[in-house]
Amino acid sequence: MTTTNAPQRAAGSRVPVRVRLLTGMMLLAGLTLLIAGAVNYLVERKNLATTLDEALARDVEEVRVLADTGIDPESQQHFTNAADLMYIAMQYNQLSETQSMLGMQDGEIVWSAPENVSLRLEDDPEFVSWAASLNPDSVYLTTVDTAHTTYRAAVIPINLAEDTTPGVFIEAFDATAEHRALQVSLVIFTAAGAGALLLGGIIAWLLVGRVLQPVRALQETAQRITEQDLDTRIQARGHDEFAELTETINEMLDRLQQALEQQKQLLNDVGHELRTPITIVRGHLELMDANDPNDVNDTRDIGLDELQRMSLLVNDLVVLAQSNRTDFIRPAPVDIAALMRDIGAKAAALGHRNWQLKANAEGTVDIDASRITQAMLQLCANAVKFSEPGTPVELGSAIRENHNGTTELFLWVSDAGIGIDPEDQQVIFKRFGRAGNGERTQGSGLGLNIVAAIASAHGGDIRVESAPGAGSIFILNIPLHPGSNAPEVTNMLEPSPGQEAAQ
Repeated sequence: MTTTNAPQRAAGSRVPVRVRLLTGMMLLAGLTLLIAGAVNYLVERKNLATTLDEALARDVEEVRVLADTGIDPESQQHFTNAADLMYIAMQYNQLSETQSMLGMQDGEIVWSAPENVSLRLEDDPEFVSWAASLNPDSVYLTTVDTAHTTYRAAVIPINLAEDTTPGVFIEAFDATAEHRALQVSLVIFTAAGAGALLLGGIIAWLLVGRVLQPVRALQETAQRITEQDLDTRIQARGHDEFAELTETINEMLDRLQQALEQQKQLLNDVGHELRTPITIVRGHLELMDANDPNDVNDTRDIGLDELQRMSLLVNDLVVLAQSNRTDFIRPAPVDIAALMRDIGAKAAALGHRNWQLKANAEGTVDIDASRITQAMLQLCANAVKFSEPGTPVELGSAIRENHNGTTELFLWVSDAGIGIDPEDQQVIFKRFGRAGNGERTQGSGLGLNIVAAIASAHGGDIRVESAPGAGSIFILNIPLHPGSNAPEVTNMLEPSPGQEAAQ
């Protein structure tokens, strides 16, 4: 029994990406608001303490100036007692809702803040008791805690030469009330942040759902795709990264479908074409008389011949299986004139024909020289098969500029053979396709299909111009990239390159 220790996720325990993404966004936004609120509260709390001290310091300075001049601003007379000076100071001081004042002499309250002031210091017994005990020598700021609240107070001694009883002027802020206002602001900030977070979460839920729609479509499509159904594709929407991902997935599915179809076709082709030679070899081996040397030799020759044909078939099938790979062709700058001369020299060894190289183009083009050579030699081999010894076989090349500004390379092979019927001219480029008048030749039936695959890999195509008894012209048409250097461009719109070669 085989066991595995790999952990497995229970079915249904997965958290949807939409939920995880939204949760992460909410946590991040909430943490950001929390940090921002806490920092803002601490800064404002510190600023509040500074603000209170600065306000008290300004009022202290005003009282000090009034005491130093010693002149009543209303009567323009010198102050003769501290109580009058504290009264005038209270009248000229503008107080906030959390601010109040007291004037003390001999531990008694002589003046309190006007009636319109909300904060009444005289109503806090602990504060009054603290104020009555004061006997300051100089101005100072202090914090006073009582059961009622916490005060931030300024203590100002009032000493006049004409008044033997010194006074104490006290101005105080209700620090707790000020902090309470700050806390109310924090609560409002928190509530507003929570509301914004909730609203943002709703909007984010909708937006994330919209953004993840291509991913869900991808998932649904992937679930529908099987080995028998590879036609389903995802509809690309928009021009963002998800649209690019969708197009990439669709291209991957195209390649996968193409690969599976090629695999099925390869298996069908192998099963169809290899069955005959295997049957022939098996039948002869079963019927062979092992005691008859002649029969053994004949069977051996037949077996080797069939094995050779099977080897050629397998090689051709391998080439076709590779034809859809991205590295099937490797274009590079090639001197087309030199390449055609090399192809002509190699073709001369295929058979006794009147080999001719005509209309040879000049220039450098980006093509795969080895694959083009393979295709041209296959066309030359076909010309030898379907023509008589000594008859002309012409090779040619031309570079033509079209009306739309594109440039094309034409390569052709022309023979004076038996020709091809019109109804067979498309069949011969298919796998194992043969013309009706080609029974006398042998081969895998894949040669022209390989040539078509090489042309297609270059972005071009192949066609044939032929008639029974009049020979054939096979023409490769390959579009050239802008980087190709073709200094001599020949305008050959009429007649076509193949027709000119035949003339």
